[in-house]
Amino acid sequence: MLTYAPVSEAGGVGKTTTAATLAASHARAGHEVLVIDMDTQNGSLTYFFGPDYDRGDPEVDNLVRHLVGRPKGGFHDLTIEVESGIDLIPSHNMLEDLHEFLLNEKQQAENFGESYSMYHQLHRVLREANVRDEYDVIIVDSAGKAGPILYNALVAVRNVVIPFEATAKGQESIEGLDDLVDGLEQSIDVDVGVLSVLPIGYKDTRDQREILEELRESGFPVPVVIGERGSLMEGCWKQQCSPYRYVEEHRDRKRDYELKTLDQFDELARYLEKQAELEAPEVTA
Repeated sequence: MLTYAPVSEAGGVGKTTTAATLAASHARAGHEVLVIDMDTQNGSLTYFFGPDYDRGDPEVDNLVRHLVGRPKGGFHDLTIEVESGIDLIPSHNMLEDLHEFLLNEKQQAENFGESYSMYHQLHRVLREANVRDEYDVIIVDSAGKAGPILYNALVAVRNVVIPFEATAKGQESIEGLDDLVDGLEQSIDVDVGVLSVLPIGYKDTRDQREILEELRESGFPVPVVIGERGSLMEGCWKQQCSPYRYVEEHRDRKRDYELKTLDQFDELARYLEKQAELEAPEVTA
């Protein structure tokens, strides 16, 4: 099984569009994909794919209820198929209070002399739901900042893909995320691997070339570099679909540079699948 979280300390739409595009590529290669939206922002995967779902309904069953041991139904009832081969667990406003909920559970457990890890609850939920029996790939789109949401995501998936803007700010974010991962590994004894860094919005300026060279020299894997594709990604958000569907269904004229971008995401997806020793059939759609 391949499990990872696209993580960017700076946040932004690059993280979410990376998650959605890679999920679509994995699915189009024949893999069953589960994407879990743990981003508290409205511009998250749930909005990107646009399922009929009210994230503000306090009565609806949602992932937070499962994380704190108070589900209203089965885990698999949380999922919504958003594109062929892609199941989504949508975000919910209760995520904003997850730290308080988990802290209460920890205090109650300690009152009874029991141990409780606030950061292993997503891992527990996925294990108890036997997701390995149904899915080949799990992608968690998490909050960009340190905290229980991100920590739960990282403990559950153990791997990250880092969307990276080749700027001084982006370079600083990479260094900050590296420190965050090191700190997490030390505090809860979990190894987190960087599967790939993904430069996006690349314009091949001299400064960007220097930053990209420094990134590669630092030892991070950089299988592909994605150019500036603002029109494509903005169109995906507007039509609430993956870039593959957008090009096929909403572009009157195919644009070679956009097709090249999709090929690059396919290349990255195959690279990630190879890390988990997943067979990668030819893309069929």
